[in-house]
Amino acid sequence: MSKLLLNLRDVPDDEADDVRRFLDSGGIDYYETRPNRWGISGGIWIRDDGDVAEAKRLMAEYQRERQARAREERAEAERSGTAETFADVLRTQPLRVALTVIAIALLLALMAVPAFLLRQ
Repeated sequence: MSKLLLNLRDVPDDEADDVRRFLDSGGIDYYETRPNRWGISGGIWIRDDGDVAEAKRLMAEYQRERQARAREERAEAERSGTAETFADVLRTQPLRVALTVIAIALLLALMAVPAFLLRQ
C-alpha cells in the first residue's frame, strides 16, 4: 500500500524537485498526485512499503541539510543587512499589516466579551 512521503501543499518547486531527485537517485519507486484547484490533496507517494523507511531516512537527511542551509542564508542576510524586517513588511504591505492588527484586536475583543458579561 502506498504511503505519503510529502504533501505538496505550499511546497516550493525547488524543494519538490530535490525530493524527486533524491528518490530517483536512491532507486525508490514513487508516484505523484497533483494538488487540485484549491491547492490541496497533492503529494509524493512511495509505492512499495519496503522503501518507506529508506525514503523517510533520506527525507530527514534532506530536511536537516535544507534547514541548515536556510539558517545560514538567513544569518548571512542579517549580517549583510538585507534580511526582511517588520519595518520592511510595514513599508511594502501596509494594508496587510493594518488588516492583521485589526483582526487581532477583534479576536481579543471577542475573547474578552464573556469576561465582561460575567462581571456585570
